[in-house]
Amino acid sequence: MLDLLVRNATLPDGRTGMSIAVQGGRIAEVTPGLDVPAHETLDAQGLLVTPHFVDPHFHMDATLSYGLPRVNESGTLLEGIALWGELKPLLTQEALIERALAYCDWAVAKGLLAIRTHVDTSDPSLLAVDALLEVRRLVAPYLDLQLVAFPQDGVLRTASGIDSLQRALDKGVDVVGGIPHFERTMADGAASVKLLCEIAAERGLLVDMHCDESDDPLSRHIETLAFEAQRLGLQGRVTGSHCTSMHSMDNYYVSKLLPLIAQSGVAVIANPLINITLQGRHDSYPKRRGMTRVPELMAAGVTVAFGHDCVMDPWYGMGSGDMLEVAHMGLHVAQMTSQAGIRRCFDAVTTNAAKVFHLPAYGLEAGCDASFVLLQARDPVEAIRLRATRLKVYRRGRLLAETPAASATLHLAGRPAGTAFMPARPGGAIQP
Repeated sequence: MLDLLVRNATLPDGRTGMSIAVQGGRIAEVTPGLDVPAHETLDAQGLLVTPHFVDPHFHMDATLSYGLPRVNESGTLLEGIALWGELKPLLTQEALIERALAYCDWAVAKGLLAIRTHVDTSDPSLLAVDALLEVRRLVAPYLDLQLVAFPQDGVLRTASGIDSLQRALDKGVDVVGGIPHFERTMADGAASVKLLCEIAAERGLLVDMHCDESDDPLSRHIETLAFEAQRLGLQGRVTGSHCTSMHSMDNYYVSKLLPLIAQSGVAVIANPLINITLQGRHDSYPKRRGMTRVPELMAAGVTVAFGHDCVMDPWYGMGSGDMLEVAHMGLHVAQMTSQAGIRRCFDAVTTNAAKVFHLPAYGLEAGCDASFVLLQARDPVEAIRLRATRLKVYRRGRLLAETPAASATLHLAGRPAGTAFMPARPGGAIQP
């Protein structure tokens, strides 16, 4: 007898009437119309079942700290960095852990079961590192948390930057991070990329660098990162996050840069909610959107994912852990409103993000972890449009969260009693 059988599901690739058989925390079979005994049977009623959401770029050490010790009045990146510097001396491990665990609760409720979070290593005490290592241990039964050693103040710009980062890796942090555009000079930025990639190669670790989070078209550390990935044989293990300066670069240079990134196997993470908020702040009008060239990178064969980046912290006072909100903003900023473009934005918070994460056994095929979400939507396009309710969230076959279906009751003469904002389709009735 199966542990769980999901029947009558629609999958992201368009297959309908599908059954997902779960045994021992793994998907045993995905096939149409399977009807066999199971301890639990779930009728998806034609709605979308997707692999769980993945956030490949977040800052959990700062999350839910909005207003501490004050609000970012300008809303700018630089004031956010300055505010984080004011907050760090006031941090306690207990409060940091409490906020991070609260955010993980939000994430699970939203079907977000894997998060890569950067953790600041600039403080020699490594208080935030120790806190998030404990959070990683506590959430392991229900959420994959991957930690990036992130020298927020610059690994060369900070006196103990290299030592603190190395000690964080010794403690068990998973990924080498950096912020080359925040070093004192462009030369120092390039030197930091080389140094950090060498550390990752020596230790056999992944790399994820905040790269060119700037409106400056001459901030070109992504080029150095791609070169170092090839030089050190790190293809497929390196990610450039943000890369917003690419939005301001001239097209000729980008025509050379895109193949270099693709050949190096470097992935790119855009953070639509934050990029559209923090970039272009020095512009009057025309005002740049600021997000990197997502459709062009995808067309060049680069793996592109979307991250949430911030939720209620010194840089961004909004957010709820909803990766469909991230995809929704991403498709608007990138003008990816074709049906294919919208689906690629859905991939950016699911399959592409899982590739960046190097998440094993991810997907909806036999042998994959039975970690998936039932959405109140009939396909990925509708899921993003509605920021669809997560009706059921499973991890390895175990139900973690459920939310009642969203609907509005109407009191209108001659009209239906309610609506779920899902219009009729050819050959199909309006959803109740």
